[in-house]
Amino acid sequence: MLEPCRTFSLVWTEAHPYVRPAWRKCLQRYFYFLDPHLGLIHVKLQTWFPFPLQVYVNGHEWLARRLDRHGIAYRKQDNVFVQVGDLERAQKLADGFASVDWVRVLGRNARQVNPLLRDVLAPMQHYWVTAQAEYATDVLFRSHSALEELMPRLLTYSTRYFEAHDVMSFLGRTLHGTFLGDIVTDQLDFGQMPKRLRGRRVNHWMKRTWMTLSDKEGVVLRVETVSNDPEEFRIRRRVRRQDRSVMAWVPLRKGVASLSRYQQICGPCNGRYLDALAHVDDRTPAIGALEALSSRAATADGRTVRPFNPVARNDRTLFEVLMSGEHVLHGFTNRELREHLGRVGVPLAAAAAKQSGQVTRLLRRLPVHQLVAKIPRSRRWRVSRNGRRVMAAAINLREVAYPSLYADAA
Repeated sequence: MLEPCRTFSLVWTEAHPYVRPAWRKCLQRYFYFLDPHLGLIHVKLQTWFPFPLQVYVNGHEWLARRLDRHGIAYRKQDNVFVQVGDLERAQKLADGFASVDWVRVLGRNARQVNPLLRDVLAPMQHYWVTAQAEYATDVLFRSHSALEELMPRLLTYSTRYFEAHDVMSFLGRTLHGTFLGDIVTDQLDFGQMPKRLRGRRVNHWMKRTWMTLSDKEGVVLRVETVSNDPEEFRIRRRVRRQDRSVMAWVPLRKGVASLSRYQQICGPCNGRYLDALAHVDDRTPAIGALEALSSRAATADGRTVRPFNPVARNDRTLFEVLMSGEHVLHGFTNRELREHLGRVGVPLAAAAAKQSGQVTRLLRRLPVHQLVAKIPRSRRWRVSRNGRRVMAAAINLREVAYPSLYADAA
């Protein structure tokens, strides 16, 4: 493939010719390997001097090979681990990525694609740098529906409420008046784009470094820190200052020897971002309880019972009766519930026998929706813990929340 490249050109002058760096076009060769340790990789070789190489390595592919060698079961979809047998051991293996002897590993791939390194350039070695470092933290959810319910609120919260100083603090930096650059937040829904996989993400850009929040395969929430310019960060190492060797905090360089420092920086960045997202309320249990209450439910023998309407007057009155203080200690019977419903004006049949059957059918619906439970060895019923929570929320929805929202929408 013909692409731009960094090489040299010979310049002729009246005095003497000389060589200078130049941007040219040359043939670039791409090699794809299924490495036993690195997984699927590709190597890009520039065919003009000085023959630079670019090797793409996927950390998830590398980890999958290590999990295989250590006998840890997992299930991987695309670039995501959706199930891992031993998460603690897997994390320890993943932490070893930065300590790999990358000079030796990458040098082996270089000699494989460039035959000149085996004869003419044998004494020469590449200086390996990290063109782009990506450090991801995955939060695995137990179900697709849980993440599907939570993800829109996380995206909205991170887009609306994370300001420039928040983004800088996630990256371990402080926003000050001498900062030169832009801090940008953008949101994208891949499902609205043609020929793209389904997914959503938010990016927070700080120059050539950014953080990404996205959902992967419907069950993984991923926070990722990506850096193309490590000099935005610092590393403590020995340097020469005024002819003396001293330890100092200096800009982080791209050399692969600094990968462990990338790990030390980006891991806490992802952690700070997730801590900030912890302020977002998880409404999944409440939404699930509301859907269960307002949907048809199945009995043990396969029959279905009608749902309840939390904003309907009769159902709200029924909830108030069930939660009445006189039923807290000893529960209630069919007759006591029938009498109480009659006092508060809930429409019942005229005949007493029909009223008893009407309440009996009601007492068949309530336990199926887990609102009440039978007291053992008696004919009495009591309100369950789930029922007290669901019915109290339903009463509050009709009497407080809905009128307030209705007034605000006027």
